[in-house]
Amino acid sequence: MAAKAVLYFDAENPLDKLGLDRRSARVLIFGLGRTGLSVARFLASQGIEFAVTDTREWPPSLAELREAFPDAGVFLGGLHSAAFSAATHLIVSPGVPLDQPKIKEAKRRRIPVFGDLDLFACIAKAPIVAITGANGKSTVTTLVGLMAEADGKNVRVGGNLGTPMLDLLDDQAELYVLELSSFQLERSSLLQPAAATVLNISPDHMDRYSDLQAYADAKRRIFRGQGVMILNRDDPVVAGMAEPDRRRAWFGLGESEVDYGVSVVDGEGWLSSHGQPLLQTSRIGIQGRHNVANALAAVALGDAMGLSRTAMISALEQFEGLAHRMQTVAEIDGVIWINDSKATNVGACMAALAGLRSKTVLIAGGVGKGAEFSVLRPVVAEKVRAAVLMGKDAPLLEQALRDIVPTVRVENMRQAVRKARSLAQCGDSVLLAPACASLDQYRDYQERGQVFTDEVMGLSA
Repeated sequence: MAAKAVLYFDAENPLDKLGLDRRSARVLIFGLGRTGLSVARFLASQGIEFAVTDTREWPPSLAELREAFPDAGVFLGGLHSAAFSAATHLIVSPGVPLDQPKIKEAKRRRIPVFGDLDLFACIAKAPIVAITGANGKSTVTTLVGLMAEADGKNVRVGGNLGTPMLDLLDDQAELYVLELSSFQLERSSLLQPAAATVLNISPDHMDRYSDLQAYADAKRRIFRGQGVMILNRDDPVVAGMAEPDRRRAWFGLGESEVDYGVSVVDGEGWLSSHGQPLLQTSRIGIQGRHNVANALAAVALGDAMGLSRTAMISALEQFEGLAHRMQTVAEIDGVIWINDSKATNVGACMAALAGLRSKTVLIAGGVGKGAEFSVLRPVVAEKVRAAVLMGKDAPLLEQALRDIVPTVRVENMRQAVRKARSLAQCGDSVLLAPACASLDQYRDYQERGQVFTDEVMGLSA
């Protein structure tokens, strides 16, 4: 093992909670993507010896690692016993399942196994707002960050969204806003956010979890500590996470039994807090019923952190959404084309379809992650004119949907866009909401969304 650097903490070591003694720790980083590279940078800044392992021959951050830390030990293309035997600590990237035999063996040997979130929790001095859920977490994370920025806070935003959390660390930060995945949460025991939310629970990553309850249990870890719990009254699984003797705030799309809801004033829907109207739903920059719920969650989190209502309302009005999330690409011959490539699970696909008023040609498919596609049937029967299916699990989608709507199988996005154009009628929408991950055909959901956008724009060229 190798790679040490100048320390930036001289006195008490906040990493003692993890047993990371700078003189004797030998850390093995398992997984060399963006997170693994950020862990390497962090450990080097602390003067902690580390090496890196990855089952891939050419992991995505290999070149950057070798340039920054040419002396670091790197073990690729398999699981090298010598690297694991030498480690005193194992830091596992979110993409690596914890049921790997080498990880289980390390735990049996009482080697500490954790992720970047526990490192962050040890070091961060400013309060943390933590956000998770099956869907909507990137939107709410971004919204809360914009609200804090509008309120003049020195805020850092990232985690599962954008910048890896360890790269956010800054002694000048006044607030951290983190999007957290179930994979990050399941390997953390030290996070204690000032305010946290689980936005919703629907089946996702069923290839990594034994059942929906196991997935929900991983999400629930975000509520560790005594911070404010922000809970979705409309989601029974989330509602069941409420703990007695904790500060709680409820949000939901109704008016009753919620602290943040939707009230009707003179026939108009309004975001409301404790019955007080705040903002007309028509003035929210992001549209769709699911985004009203996202806005309510963001306001509840902002209130928990003492942000000004003026700043929060300004952010809600100005934020128009993130790329690849219900993003209108074009209107061509009376048909609106919408990119929701981030809809990587069935819950997100259902929310996207439910928010549309027009008949829709749905483009879906990819890696289903063990999802049960039959839950799509009610909303597809109501909203979808035809379904164009592609990718690894297109046959499973076709099996679930073919008796309620016409289905067509295609090989790639170009064929999907052209087939959708032939099926759509004036006044329809064409929606890319795959209900699946993208890794069978694309680097990530962003690339998939960009390919869709390029193909759509090519129709009008």
